[in-house]
Amino acid sequence: MMISTMQEQNQEPAVQLNGLVKRYGLTRALDGVDLTIESGKVVGLLGQNGSGKTTMLKIIAGLRSPSAGTVKVFGMTPGVKTKQRVVFLPEVNAYYEWMTVDYLIDFVNSFYPDLSRERAEVLKKFMGLKGESKIGALSKGQQARLKLVVGLSRSADLMLLDEPLAGIDPPSRARILQALVGEFRQEHQTLIISTHEVKEAEPIFDQVVFLREGKVALQGNAEALRASTGRSMEELFEEVLE
Repeated sequence: MMISTMQEQNQEPAVQLNGLVKRYGLTRALDGVDLTIESGKVVGLLGQNGSGKTTMLKIIAGLRSPSAGTVKVFGMTPGVKTKQRVVFLPEVNAYYEWMTVDYLIDFVNSFYPDLSRERAEVLKKFMGLKGESKIGALSKGQQARLKLVVGLSRSADLMLLDEPLAGIDPPSRARILQALVGEFRQEHQTLIISTHEVKEAEPIFDQVVFLREGKVALQGNAEALRASTGRSMEELFEEVLE
């Protein structure tokens, strides 16, 4: 059952990007991106390494500033107010190895009071993690699961997940994704998931955005794209981006 602790659905789009450009020297990581993501959607952000996916998520999270264009998150420019409503889970693990799982949850809770310890306990059990385990002793897949526990335990309106399946064994990926959307996603919560694991993630997407060299190569409603092209998202990924 979907957890119903969120605020009423926002009238403003969760994310609105207009002419978004991000330059690093002479390189354009993002090159004129226009994108609207309505609240409550599960969005797949798909692209090869270097296509601009992580840069886009960091800008939406308020961790990077655009070089040009506009960014709105729930109608606001990314800043202090939006950071209170957004969770960004990076692909790279930034946790201290000496911490235990429970210590980390307490540590994050000290910064973000919206973290629910009750929800964390449920997620921890589902992910097969023990509270006394040290982070340094966890496998890459277990650390990926831990990031999901911490992120999904917060009552955020927008979740930005950068390669959340990295390191997780293939048999577990689909099960975790289905549970993420079906059981642990909070009501009206918007998810943007950057992933290479298109096959496992495809069934949960409402909307997909294909990025290639910093530009949107294709976007739209996932079901409508499947119907109009006669192809799966995995097949479109190979056709559009490779």
